[in-house]
Amino acid sequence: MKKVVIFGAGQIGRGFIGELCFDSNYFIVFVDVDERIVELLNKEKRYIIYLLGEKKAEKTIENFICLNLEKDKKRIIEEIVQTDLIFTSVGAKNLFTLSEIIAKGIKEKYKVNKGFLNIVICENLLSAGKRFKEDILNKGFFSNKEREYFEEKVGFVETVISRMTSPLTEEEKNQNPLLVKVEPYKILPVDKNGFKGKIPEITGFLPVENLRKYEELKLFGHNLSHVTLAYPGFLKGYNYIWECIEDEEIFKLLRDVQEEVKRALIEKYEFGIKEIEDYFLDLNKRFDNKLLSDTVFRVGRDVLRKIGKNERIVGAINLCLSYNIFPQNICFVLASSLCYNYNLDEEAVKLQKIISEKGVDFVLKEICEIQDGKVIERVKIFYERIRK
Repeated sequence: MKKVVIFGAGQIGRGFIGELCFDSNYFIVFVDVDERIVELLNKEKRYIIYLLGEKKAEKTIENFICLNLEKDKKRIIEEIVQTDLIFTSVGAKNLFTLSEIIAKGIKEKYKVNKGFLNIVICENLLSAGKRFKEDILNKGFFSNKEREYFEEKVGFVETVISRMTSPLTEEEKNQNPLLVKVEPYKILPVDKNGFKGKIPEITGFLPVENLRKYEELKLFGHNLSHVTLAYPGFLKGYNYIWECIEDEEIFKLLRDVQEEVKRALIEKYEFGIKEIEDYFLDLNKRFDNKLLSDTVFRVGRDVLRKIGKNERIVGAINLCLSYNIFPQNICFVLASSLCYNYNLDEEAVKLQKIISEKGVDFVLKEICEIQDGKVIERVKIFYERIRK
């Protein structure tokens, strides 16, 4: 069998990337830092995925081993030499901790076979491929000849991850800690220009010319829509995302927000009307998936990051403004996020403290970095209405 190395054996690593590679007839070498997960995967030699669509389906994943990132470094390097495909799914903040081990694998690969190696980066990090490549180069791991090989034969491929996962209950964790629960959606847009040599035939791969187009579709389509449900839904007392989308008032807001974003994305990237309409119809159907049990608290967390200048809400506001579309409804979503006061969420508590001490204007100008006066006034009006 062909072999693939997957750094990260978490929900996306096992529940999405692992499934795609299994379906594509690859033998999988998982690499993880969690000793318990490594031990269990090697002991059981299989794990179960629940595909939570209209009905629950069960799928068994086999043909893999799992190595410990800290304890099995020599073996990991050997596996890198023997493969032409690596995936990373370790979380954006952990990506650069892989630079040294991957660089060592590349150095050995250069000695042995000098074949192609493509590193597919499945992290929520803009320009992840460029940044990871630069990080490896800047640490000075390579000789001049090795660097030539690196530039010529090693590809860094960015992706857009959109599959939604579902957390395990405590009972499920105790009964089967290797279980992964995910939606059936299995499309993975990949940057076709990032590959070196032939693009691997992986189930679900969607090679695209302009990945930025799909990154923004996810950020301002999927991610913005998600918080459009979560923050107003929290304020109306809902626990689950599916409850929010079945609320007529919130669903109307969702559609109005999506209309503003659709117009801007079509202007910027010339999306076909049918393509973008089908995307949002499918997205809203996925949000109504009761089996996922996705909560407003999970979607709403990290609120201070999510109201940042280049993030899903303010980024969408700026996108609309750049095409002369006033983002009335997105302003309401931003106002809702400023009212997110879930007392078990540290960032939500911190945001409320900032507002009480420095005011909404400070948040809009210093944290959100909004410069448009009309937007600031509109958000403040909505904020006061929601507070009342």
